[in-house]
Amino acid sequence: MADDIHGALREAIRTILPDVECVLGWGSGPDPLRSAPLFMKSPEDVERFRAGELAVNNLAVFLPEYAGRKVGIVVKGCDSRSVVQLISETLVKREEVVIIGYPCRGVVDVAKIAAAIGLGNEDLEAGLVERAEVNGDTVSVTVRGETKTFPFKDVMAAKCSICRYPNAVLHDVFIGEKAEAREDSYADLEKYEAMSLEERFRFWEKEMERCIRCYACRNACPLCVCRDHCVASSREPHWLSQADSTRDKLFFQLIHATHLAGRCTGCGECARACPVGIPVGLFKRFINRAAGQLFGFQGGLDPEAVSPLQRFLVDEPTIKEKEWK
Repeated sequence: MADDIHGALREAIRTILPDVECVLGWGSGPDPLRSAPLFMKSPEDVERFRAGELAVNNLAVFLPEYAGRKVGIVVKGCDSRSVVQLISETLVKREEVVIIGYPCRGVVDVAKIAAAIGLGNEDLEAGLVERAEVNGDTVSVTVRGETKTFPFKDVMAAKCSICRYPNAVLHDVFIGEKAEAREDSYADLEKYEAMSLEERFRFWEKEMERCIRCYACRNACPLCVCRDHCVASSREPHWLSQADSTRDKLFFQLIHATHLAGRCTGCGECARACPVGIPVGLFKRFINRAAGQLFGFQGGLDPEAVSPLQRFLVDEPTIKEKEWK
């Protein structure tokens, strides 16, 4: 990201800082390759702010925790859609959040870079990454004194190559020139849809065998807001056992995806947070697309809209049930 946009974002944060409890942004993470959420409360905190291709986390996940208090948040396109959806569901009040938006050309996929360099999770945690920089269309990473450079498009998160909303869809302040949207043809679902039902079930059985039930996918999701009453921990009714069974793990993922039908904004945090690399985002894309086709609705675009599965209409305008024979 250009220094002038970084400077303008910092200035925008400083401007609203006196009027809010804090501003949610990104700062340095555990190593130069990874950023981390930054909760800015003072001008000194703002100096640690960073955005751009290494700022991956969807900060909207923290907004419900600030209910009743006014905060600011810096968002790229997918983050802003999550904020919009939270507002539309009255989980966040519009007047209680100041939104600073900026254009996003994509973010890096740390897992892709780590795999290309030959680093495992334990290597990342050991602090072996000494330097990471995005220079135009390349990404350079230094490990053990050796620098490797990759084309940005090769290490960009998959969600970014199909992002239709790279600019903040709702904002009080927008910094920078708007980025160009990309098309989403759902080509990634073609291979999955070509499978028979039996093949799909075997695919998910194999994937769920690797699940460690850490619930990172749930905790990272900005719209999975009922985690205090989650079916994974409920004992009355007792939906799931604590057994390490493929069936229970698959059951949880199906419930998670169904709860997000028509609400998911495609931020990809569920899959990114998974420590064993299960493509849990595939569930959401498949079900969310079906909800969109059935109801003609996309979540996270209109703060006044109500998701189709959160309302009841005697006659759905897109379902011509009375015309069926």
